[in-house]
Amino acid sequence: MKYPMKFRGLFVAAATAATMVFAGAAKADFPEKPVEMTVLFGGTANTIAQLLSELMSEELGQPVVPVARKGGGGAVGYTHLQNAAADGYNIVWNSNSISTTYHTGRIPFDYTAFTPIARVSTEIPALAVNSSTGWTSLADLTAAAKAGGKLKIGISGKGSFTHLTSAALFDAMGISDKVVYISYTGGKAPIELLAGRIDAAIQWPGQFASYAQAGDLTVLAVTGAERASVLPDVATAQEQGVDVNITMWRGLAAPAGTPPEAILVLEAAAKRAVENDRFTEASKNIGFSKAYLGAEDFGKVIASDDIFYGNLLDDLGMAK
Repeated sequence: MKYPMKFRGLFVAAATAATMVFAGAAKADFPEKPVEMTVLFGGTANTIAQLLSELMSEELGQPVVPVARKGGGGAVGYTHLQNAAADGYNIVWNSNSISTTYHTGRIPFDYTAFTPIARVSTEIPALAVNSSTGWTSLADLTAAAKAGGKLKIGISGKGSFTHLTSAALFDAMGISDKVVYISYTGGKAPIELLAGRIDAAIQWPGQFASYAQAGDLTVLAVTGAERASVLPDVATAQEQGVDVNITMWRGLAAPAGTPPEAILVLEAAAKRAVENDRFTEASKNIGFSKAYLGAEDFGKVIASDDIFYGNLLDDLGMAK
């Protein structure tokens, strides 16, 4: 995989800078004031961001302040950061949405507008329905879709990651012409399902777990290659004969051109935050997986995923 010159230059600079003497000097100089973290979404994304910011604040000795900039499937927050100063004091709690937002035409710049800092976590999307439907598998939902009118599928915005995941899943199930998408905001999938305003929704396992345990919602499948730890009894789509493998990553990035020494300090703080016992406990309670990667390896994941999601969106007719 070849990377844009700005990334290759950054990785070389970061590696050169990573000496004990230089890193020690960088820590002494940065940060000298609060770091602002743009948060793109609500729900579990916001919950994880709040904890991560607290733990990084403890490590850095300066506040990491989460600021919600939601809207447009991430477009609002990414646009803000792309225009922000590349000085280390502006970062974003980012995700695969950088690729889905770009390839659906909601922002005019791609992932190369940002410098990777660290991958922090992964989450496996889950498909849930109201338990009153009686559906317990993807086969049940497929039969219902083919037998009746169109199903109302909840998504967190047109072109969002949940929209893409839903479209890929229903295409693989052969019922893409049997669904209509209904947008909601603020991670309200369980509420919309319980109220009967939608028939099914894809969101993060942690948002469905308590409702599933109470018997109010039934989770039919998860879309990753492995089952979600918080929903261990829920089969993957692949286990049910549907060839879909989509997982969300979350991490941190800064505007392109951010000094390598600042990236090093932020990368180290993110690593120690992920290793913290409080973060480990949160991963179990909320239902995400700790998945730390440093800046260079994270950059490779972002670049590879951008190709994957660009091709997938094109195949689904959702690309710009």
